[in-house]
Amino acid sequence: MISTLVHSIENSALRFPERDAFRCGDKALNYQELKYKTDQLAKQLIDFRIEKGDRVGIFMPRCIETAIAIYGIMKAGAVYVPLDPSAPSERTNFLIDNCDISYVISIPSQKKSLLKIIEEGTSLNAIIGVKDTSLPITTVSWDTIFSNSLTDFKKIRIVAEDIAYIMFTSGSTGNPKGIVHTHRSGLNYAKFSAELYALNYTDRVANHAPLHFDICTFGYFSAPLVGACTIIIPDAYTKLPASLSELMEKEKITFWYSVPLALVQLLLNGVLDKRNLSTLKWVLFGGESFPAKHLNALMQRWSHARFSNIYGPAEINQCTYYHLDTPPSITSTVPLGEVWKHATYKILDVNDKEVRKGDTGELVVCTTTMMEGYWKNKELTQKSIYTEETNLKHRYYRTGDLVRENEQGQLLFIGRNDRQVKVRGYRIEMDEVENILIRHKEVKEVGVFLRENKVGDLELNAAVILTPQASVDGKTLAKFCTSFLPSYAIPENIYSITEFPRTSSGKIKRSEIYKIITE
Repeated sequence: MISTLVHSIENSALRFPERDAFRCGDKALNYQELKYKTDQLAKQLIDFRIEKGDRVGIFMPRCIETAIAIYGIMKAGAVYVPLDPSAPSERTNFLIDNCDISYVISIPSQKKSLLKIIEEGTSLNAIIGVKDTSLPITTVSWDTIFSNSLTDFKKIRIVAEDIAYIMFTSGSTGNPKGIVHTHRSGLNYAKFSAELYALNYTDRVANHAPLHFDICTFGYFSAPLVGACTIIIPDAYTKLPASLSELMEKEKITFWYSVPLALVQLLLNGVLDKRNLSTLKWVLFGGESFPAKHLNALMQRWSHARFSNIYGPAEINQCTYYHLDTPPSITSTVPLGEVWKHATYKILDVNDKEVRKGDTGELVVCTTTMMEGYWKNKELTQKSIYTEETNLKHRYYRTGDLVRENEQGQLLFIGRNDRQVKVRGYRIEMDEVENILIRHKEVKEVGVFLRENKVGDLELNAAVILTPQASVDGKTLAKFCTSFLPSYAIPENIYSITEFPRTSSGKIKRSEIYKIITE
């Protein structure tokens, strides 16, 4: 019986030993090789006195070794913690100290970054995957790991309730918050998502997301569960849409899952008319809203594929889906859709009372894919949980997302409860303003933000990325908004910029937009 994430690859190694489990560039691992190499890594960790529940960092870009690291750590009974190689070393050291990480798994190309982390002071005892005597701590090469004999390897007993991984996201206090997931929550997500999209062993899943972004769990968990092949997209390809679409064609991708930004870039710069992507069955997207005009164009381009909007905070992995049967109108908003059958939900007002059908409130979700809690933060965990006032005492995660239910029983995203602002006494949903500006045919992307004016009052501003042939300016766009928004919701200034500051997962860092404008 498959009851942990580790069991999933053990099972696939028995069923499909020669089938590719992961591919990245010119490297590939079949399921038998994945099983063997993850055993070797687990043995190395156990030899280092790693104990059950200890945290082990993974400091890597998108590469084949990430798959070995994830399952090798879990086989040792430990907890993997993805560390973003592009993040400031100060942030990485915070995570290492916060999680009491003594061992980090990496690759040789990260030596320079690792050295900086060590020089700034860290609790690390060793780096695995990088053999270099110039580093001031113990290092072990991948060749050494893969020469480990398994004759005396004793597997660690793992159960569903054990912690599998901790994924960090930005926190409102300025410090990252660690989302703790167990084998149960991770495996349930893998099972439910594979079931929903009929994922099977013949599929080839494109993994575009970095390891520290929760979307990657579809490729790393769901695909291995059914014996499918996950194609890890190398970092370089994520920046070159034309090369990325060529890779999709070469690898005969059947499943794509990413944030909308990656798909918009493929649409605009991926020379899709020159590619044969007839193998594509499903295009899944999530993480933020997909501008309807771009989604419409892409669905017409890939009319043979099915599209699905996926929603669910990292704390619960996924909870809703909306399959699009036809391209949306360019002025429409794509629904979050239905809550899948493995979860229940409520829509609450500010007093935690259920709203009437059709009214707006905060979405709370009860599901077996929910996190255990926030790492070392009981107060935040308690704040994030709603417990229903019945004898059942079910725990619901407070998403912080404002939704309403339409007549078809589908959830519509209204905005964030922390993206509602008050300017000059008026309540304004910044998401609504963004949705209006993106409708303009010469606007590619939008970021709305607040800033103080010269007299210290808050005012609404926006930044846009325009199409190459655009001739509009800020005043023209403000006039465009007057047809859809009340006067108090029209941005005081609309700036044209060439690129947005972004998180490593591609989301716009709205708090830093004005820095770009003033530099």
